[in-house]
Amino acid sequence: MFIQTQAGDSATELEFFPGQAVYETGALTVTADEAGNLSPLAKRLYDIEGVLSVTLQPESILITRADEKDWDILRTGIFSAIMAHFQSGDPVVSEEAQDGEFDEEIITQVKDLLSTRIVPAVTQSGGDVSYHSFKDGNLYLKLQGSAFGMLNGITNMLKHYIPEIRAVLDHREALPRPGLQTKEGLAIRDLLIERINPSIAAHGGHITLVDVQTDKAYVRLEGGCQGCGMADVTLKQGVAKEIMNLVPSITEVLDVTDHAGGSNPYYQPG
Repeated sequence: MFIQTQAGDSATELEFFPGQAVYETGALTVTADEAGNLSPLAKRLYDIEGVLSVTLQPESILITRADEKDWDILRTGIFSAIMAHFQSGDPVVSEEAQDGEFDEEIITQVKDLLSTRIVPAVTQSGGDVSYHSFKDGNLYLKLQGSAFGMLNGITNMLKHYIPEIRAVLDHREALPRPGLQTKEGLAIRDLLIERINPSIAAHGGHITLVDVQTDKAYVRLEGGCQGCGMADVTLKQGVAKEIMNLVPSITEVLDVTDHAGGSNPYYQPG
């Protein structure tokens, strides 16, 4: 490896060009305190006495030295550290750090789409939606009122502009519930997402699987289904039958919805 150098803006700065890509995303200054978790390359450089600052750039590394040090002495150690790093096969920036930065970009895009396109449409029909969290490709939103009935449209828009989003879920789905990760739980969630919720979305309704425990499935009715006078019929004659046909080990489907909190049900109690 042939490493070239170029003088920086001051006598204490020097730019090192290893002849290959360093950090293509842009300039990233890594402090000595965070180098151990953030960048194996920066960690090697900070191990050299006299290195005060490390900035990773697309094709170079900008290094700042202490005033009392001399480049003639530091240069050899820096060359060795850079060569050792690229020969090791270690990443310039750790995967965890890259994922975190990547997620931040996605979150920024989500918040922009929510504020400019989605929230104005949802609030017109009396609902609301806001960002909660993003993890492992799942986007969790705080949904209220008619937002549940519009979830399919919200999901389609967000996934169109941000393909990295695998699913858009109510924020309560982020709570740890082991039953949701079982074979039965995953099958029921797929049934709700792919078949049941699209059919009741026209009524502004939405049904969420809350948990699965032994032979019982717990669901929550949202949007137009919350407070609906036909909710019990819909659940017992339609949804519960489909769930139990798909997963025979489930013998009871229980509704945990606070129906008294429904503000704009599609069907009014008779």
